[in-house]
Amino acid sequence: MLNPFDQLTGSDRLKSPGYLLLLVFLLCLAALIISEMGLTVGLGLILLPFIFAFLYLIFSYPIVGLYTAIFLGFTILGLARYVDFQVGLLLDGILFLTFTALIFNKFYEKIDWKPAKKDITLLALIWFGYSLFELFNPESRSVAAWLNGIRGISMYMLLIVVLTLLLIDSNRKLNLFFYLWGFLSLLASFKGIVQHFWGVDSYEQAWLDSGGAITHVIFGKLRIFSFMSDAGQFGANQAYSAVVAAIVALIEKDWRKKLFFILVAILGIYGMLLSGTRGAMSIPLAGFATFFILKKNKFVMFSGFVFLVVVFAFFKFTSIGQSNAQIRRMRSAFDPNDASFQVRLENQRTLSVYLASRPFGGGIGHAGVKARKYLPNAFLSQIATDSWYVMIWAEQGIVGLMLHLIILFYIVINASKRIMNKIRDPILKIKMAALLSGMVGVMVASYGNAVLGTVPTAVLIYISMALMLNSEIFDKEAVISEKAVPVSTL
Repeated sequence: MLNPFDQLTGSDRLKSPGYLLLLVFLLCLAALIISEMGLTVGLGLILLPFIFAFLYLIFSYPIVGLYTAIFLGFTILGLARYVDFQVGLLLDGILFLTFTALIFNKFYEKIDWKPAKKDITLLALIWFGYSLFELFNPESRSVAAWLNGIRGISMYMLLIVVLTLLLIDSNRKLNLFFYLWGFLSLLASFKGIVQHFWGVDSYEQAWLDSGGAITHVIFGKLRIFSFMSDAGQFGANQAYSAVVAAIVALIEKDWRKKLFFILVAILGIYGMLLSGTRGAMSIPLAGFATFFILKKNKFVMFSGFVFLVVVFAFFKFTSIGQSNAQIRRMRSAFDPNDASFQVRLENQRTLSVYLASRPFGGGIGHAGVKARKYLPNAFLSQIATDSWYVMIWAEQGIVGLMLHLIILFYIVINASKRIMNKIRDPILKIKMAALLSGMVGVMVASYGNAVLGTVPTAVLIYISMALMLNSEIFDKEAVISEKAVPVSTL
């Protein structure tokens, strides 16, 4: 009789003929499936146990779904180069799955929706409602184009804002968000460095050969894109990450944590330079300028603005480092006569005539290169929008653009008031100032590139919006644990 205190190991079980036969049968079955249905199906079967384990984690801890959305934001569009699958829908699936997990996690309890009853939720609902209205825009010609466009424009904002308010409700979870962001930014930077020094892999080369090289190989020099959708998003997101990480590093007392965020900031700026994304330069300039204002310290403000002026003068009025391809391309962003800038201005003049009689625009998903998939011969699909705000203007008209700007500036002004006058914990002040500074930088950069609504930046921005306008819960927790800190310490 087996001793109940004895435990059988895996090797012991294999001594049993029954277990051995079962293992052989499963291996033969897997080999047959792979030979008949292909490697992708076979790999899917291998991944099934991990998928079930992941689902168990999400339904037990729904916040895992939100953190997964951040991870997918960084990797999902780059993954499309390797997998013949509609990977873009994975992010949608994870967000809806997280909501489902949240409901089932509280199946025998009443879900407390009060944390989500914030002004940021109302703003997200208004913006999403306007986007739904755009389906009935008389200029709209394609439901498929609308469905594809609404996701990044407003659906992600609504879903992510609500999930953030419900799930990130403590300083520990807030800190984990910063560490996850920093870690993924480091991975993106390292991947970009590999591309720069060792070249692209065969899948990335195939993507370049199929049309990517038009915008990513300039005068024989590769614009680094890492594992993101393109160099523009890589450069802008790394600059965004650098601003946030550099500011957060100021309040870290543990040298290992401080070193981590400093490394994120340095490699983020390096990644921005490798990308050759000229518009990304405005993110650190506008971001750090915002932080200096939020500090309300005259010496810091003066020193910071002097530094920014020196950086501006370096690119605008000198030719130092002109032999370097990255610096040379960045410097062209400060040239008002740049050919690319002039083309954009001409496109905007063309759009202004077309949109003069269309206050609600031409329909979501109907403007720019992306629209050619659905409307190859339409007027708006022949005009490159480039700018995020120009895209909103073209697709949702002057009404949509004004509503969008009102929402963005409401968030900036409201968050600024909280940071400068309401938050009592000095460490939380800096964290919220970092998020706001990064957001302002992205808002400025979005005039030159469609940065704000593209992942991973969009995911990070929407989470930041919710965190900044929900800062009182983190402040209350910090003040209770640290027994109150005066407001004037920032």
